[in-house]
Amino acid sequence: MSKINKLAVQTAGLAKSYNGFWALKGIDFSVQKGEIFGFLGPNGAGKTTTLRIITGLSRSNRGDVFIFGHNIQKDEIWVKQHIGAVPEVSNLYPELSSLNNLIFIAQLYGIAKKSRRERAEDLLREFGLYDKRNVLFSQLSKGMKRSLTIAASLVHKPEIVFLDEPTIGLDVASSRHLRALIQQLHRSGVTIFLTTHNIGEAEALCQRVAILVKGEIISMDTVEALKRMTPAPQRLIFTVDGIKQGLKQQLSRMERVKSLELTNSSIEVQCDDVDLVLEAVLKILRKEKVRIRAINTASASLEDTFVHLTGLDLELMKIDKELKP
Repeated sequence: MSKINKLAVQTAGLAKSYNGFWALKGIDFSVQKGEIFGFLGPNGAGKTTTLRIITGLSRSNRGDVFIFGHNIQKDEIWVKQHIGAVPEVSNLYPELSSLNNLIFIAQLYGIAKKSRRERAEDLLREFGLYDKRNVLFSQLSKGMKRSLTIAASLVHKPEIVFLDEPTIGLDVASSRHLRALIQQLHRSGVTIFLTTHNIGEAEALCQRVAILVKGEIISMDTVEALKRMTPAPQRLIFTVDGIKQGLKQQLSRMERVKSLELTNSSIEVQCDDVDLVLEAVLKILRKEKVRIRAINTASASLEDTFVHLTGLDLELMKIDKELKP
């Protein structure tokens, strides 16, 4: 048991069936204390099902889950006192203000009456929502609603927070702000379990990632280790002043080129011999008198890894809503 206590989460043979359909097929994984752990997969993979079991909202058909060494079924009250959960759809009260939502959540967790308001106001300041403290939850923007929902999960100062698709449906600015808040939480020592179908989000935030497909974990490792598993060609990226007509045809005839993408201001070449292709591209661009602003190289991304390991089209990450009870 001492080994388990060093882990924030540990599962063993976790399986879940809905009317004969196995949404989880016996998965095993662990989350180290203090890390951001990503659960990555397309909608329908079983991510939310896993999260619901771990946070006590659903029961597995078989298997065990431990939170800091405590079995979630035998020590349910202890577990709920030490975790925070942020569902994909907010569970806060639309008729209450931002401040009163947090005060009410503090009351539910048994925080002393004299401390509730102070704790709520501290969280509102931390999440940049203090100016909205008297605004009804229903009147907040989507990004503010997600931020407040995360703040609510932290009222009782949990050791681990479970986030289910935290940036889904948000605009670019709100998503960026929320990711910054997640990183801030991590720096404060909170362990974070993140489910997402956003590959870029997982790559940017997580130390380790488990890739879940059709109820099974097909790979789990650090982001960098996963990327090294991918036999993807390297990429050369040229930033230029403009693309001349007929240039793509010339570039596509080069040897060792796997793929070629052109926009009005960039040329991206996937290849298996950077030196040879770089020399050939430069020769063509000089001949056509195309001004080069910058040249960069890029190796395999987590997106490349996902495609390599799963064989799935990335569009599948955006469709087929996950089966929920």
